[in-house]
Amino acid sequence: MSQAVGNTALAYARAWHQVDATDRILGKLAEKIALVLMGKHKPIYNPAVDSGDYVIITNCKKIRVSGRKDEQLVYRKHSMYPGGLKETPYQDMMRKKPEEIIRHAVSGMLPKNKLRDRRLERLRIFPGDETGVLGANVLRSWSDGTLPKDWNPQQLVRDSQRILPAGMVDKSVKFTRKA
Repeated sequence: MSQAVGNTALAYARAWHQVDATDRILGKLAEKIALVLMGKHKPIYNPAVDSGDYVIITNCKKIRVSGRKDEQLVYRKHSMYPGGLKETPYQDMMRKKPEEIIRHAVSGMLPKNKLRDRRLERLRIFPGDETGVLGANVLRSWSDGTLPKDWNPQQLVRDSQRILPAGMVDKSVKFTRKA
């Protein structure tokens, strides 16, 4: 008996989302991004399986914080040497490394487990509009939330090659490739 239930390749396929951070609140945006990285936005969610999607964030220099956090927020890191505590105010961090502000906020929203670093690797942050080569991968933009009209996940699954144990033969090839 097979242990795969349903279209697992379709259920766990990773999509690329593009988010424009212009005039968005940092905490609310980080919460939504963390849900996408964990895969909780999908209809089938299994916490034991890392099924999240990729997220590309543009214009991270234009993100906002609520209240007086722009004056009060301080980012701390320690070199593990005596007296090695480094404190960076929000305004300095925004000038030097604006992408680290979003990465730090999203990291705080993710569960503290072994999958955290792997999920953060799927987060790509850019200070401006330009995403480079990665822009071609985007399937879903958060401005309208739609997929491209020609996107067919069944075709992706049909064209992907299956990995089987040694000595096993894929019998489904005969039935799907006749057309």
